[in-house]
Amino acid sequence: FPGGTGQTEQQVQAMAELQPAGYIGTPSFLKIILEKAAEMGVALPSVTKAMFGGEAFPPSLRDWFTAHGIAGYQCYATADLGSIAYETTARDGLVLDEGVLLEIVRPGTGDPVAEGEVGEVVVTTLNPTYPLIRFGTGDLSAVLPGHCPSGRSNVRIKGWLGRADQTTKIRGMFVHPGQVDTIAKRFPEITKARLVVSGEMANDQMTLRIESACSGPDSLAAKVAEAIRDVTKLRGQVEVVLPGSLPNDGKVIEDARSYQ
Repeated sequence: FPGGTGQTEQQVQAMAELQPAGYIGTPSFLKIILEKAAEMGVALPSVTKAMFGGEAFPPSLRDWFTAHGIAGYQCYATADLGSIAYETTARDGLVLDEGVLLEIVRPGTGDPVAEGEVGEVVVTTLNPTYPLIRFGTGDLSAVLPGHCPSGRSNVRIKGWLGRADQTTKIRGMFVHPGQVDTIAKRFPEITKARLVVSGEMANDQMTLRIESACSGPDSLAAKVAEAIRDVTKLRGQVEVVLPGSLPNDGKVIEDARSYQ
C-alpha cells in the first residue's frame, strides 16, 4: 500500500494492521517509522525485508536495520528508467538489470571511460513504450571488474558515487565540465584533466591540472594556458603531472575554495 512522507503515526498503525512483509522507499523514512513505532509501543514484526533507493545506504545504517530484524538491500533507479541495478546478498556492488545497457562517460562529454574509472552513468533502455537512448542520469559511478560472488553474471557498478553536474561559477563566469574537455582535446599530449578552483570568496584562482608524459611540460603549459583563456574567457594556471596522478573520483571540476 502506498504511503507518503508524513503522518508517521498513521503509517505505523496501518503497518501494524495490514502486516506488510516488506518496505520499498528511502532507508531514512523506514528508520523514522520504526523509531516512531517504538515510541508508540507498537511492534512491527511482519516487516523483515526492505528495498531501499533514493539516497545513500551506508553500512552503519544497514547494520542498524539488521539489528532490528530487517534485511535491507539497495537498488539504483530513476523515475524515467525504472530499475537500473540492484544489490545482491553478496553486497559487492550493484548488478545491472538485464533490460538496460549502461555506459560510464567522462562528465560533460559522451566519451566512455576505462573500466574502473569513475564517470557519469548513461543508460539506454529499449522499452517499446518509452525508449531512451543514452540517457544521462547525472549520477557518478564506475564499473566493477569480474562477476558478482552471488553468481549473477551481468555487469556490476559500484553504486551511487555523487553527482556529475560540476558546473562552477568562477569570477562571475560559469565554467562547465564540457569546456575542460574542449581544452584537453586540443592537445593530444593530455590524457586527463582536472580544473581545481581555490582561494577565498571574491578571490577565485583556478588551476588546470593535466596528466601528460610530454617531455617539454613548460611549452605545453603555456599553450594550455592560452586555450583556457580562449575557451573560458578567464585566466588560469596550468600544472602538468604524470599519468595516473589525478584522483579517480569522476571530478572534472573541483571546487576547493574556502567560504569561511
